[in-house]
Amino acid sequence: MADKMNFELVSPERRLAAGEADMVTIPGMEGDIGALPGHAPFLTTLRPGVLTVTGGEAEGEYFVTGGFAEITPEGVAILAEETLARAELDREFLDERITKARAELDEIDSQDHHGQRTASQRLNDLLTAVEHMF
Repeated sequence: MADKMNFELVSPERRLAAGEADMVTIPGMEGDIGALPGHAPFLTTLRPGVLTVTGGEAEGEYFVTGGFAEITPEGVAILAEETLARAELDREFLDERITKARAELDEIDSQDHHGQRTASQRLNDLLTAVEHMF
């Protein structure tokens, strides 16, 4: 098994981080996922939360609002809807996302139960992320 793996974090606006890492902890839709070098191939959607990169040049914490993660034995590639380094994150950014998520939930037809569950879960994930960050 290799000591390090490749890591890349991109959003539509920019490439935020890239380099080697020892481990990546990913806020997956079904729960947090820890990826190490040699991990079995895996693809998951992301929930809003903190992505943690341990060891290597890409080490740090990053907030993601959603997106996808591809894990391979060689590394992890993250395509995030929006992302910021935790040091750049402020309450205003999160409050704007929470307001938007509440508005999206309010706009969903009352008969669209799947849409309501999805939007409600996204709002809950954002609120949980805020609790853990501030």
